[in-house]
Amino acid sequence: MIKVCLADNHPVTHFGVKSYFKDHDQISIVANVGNFSMVRDILQTKEIDILILDLELEGLSSIFEIKSILKNFPKTKIVIFSDLAEQMYAPNAIKAGVSGYVHKTEKLETLGHSIIKVHEGKIIINETVRKNMALIAKQSKSERLYRKLSNREIEVLRYLSDGKKNNEISKILNLNEKTISTYKLRLLTKLNVTNLVDLVNKAKTLEII
Repeated sequence: MIKVCLADNHPVTHFGVKSYFKDHDQISIVANVGNFSMVRDILQTKEIDILILDLELEGLSSIFEIKSILKNFPKTKIVIFSDLAEQMYAPNAIKAGVSGYVHKTEKLETLGHSIIKVHEGKIIINETVRKNMALIAKQSKSERLYRKLSNREIEVLRYLSDGKKNNEISKILNLNEKTISTYKLRLLTKLNVTNLVDLVNKAKTLEII
């Protein structure tokens, strides 16, 4: 059996996933956690093959924390199960080392197939995202500039879009406030806008957030 841990904020997600896989012949949900601090505890005490992780999980502030999990628990593979825009977050998640990205609008059957394929060693992402990644790789620097946002820039953009101030973001990401200002300036430049309102609106138009 493939031993799975589901890490998600929402009880309804836990109930739905656990119910769906209750009698599955290949997948067993052996742990459910509601915040990121519990993820490490579970991985230290149980043998987990696949961690199903929501990027908006309480306590998960940076994709670099996912990298840390993968480094410290190399036998556990991660599949992202999230509502966040797949075309922007999936490529960066894959670069960070996760093995799959399934959007929450997909059927649980798709999640099940993804878990099995990832356990077999495959990388699972939406075909549209895969094609976009291939297309972006062939584009000129100017054409793909807005897609070349770093993990940190995307994180800062996400918190800015939530209405958080620079000092609040610096505390969440444990970075200097001046560093956050630098990231903000880079975002304005890369998305070719001059103020925060236009930055957030353009990011939404491009489905970055």
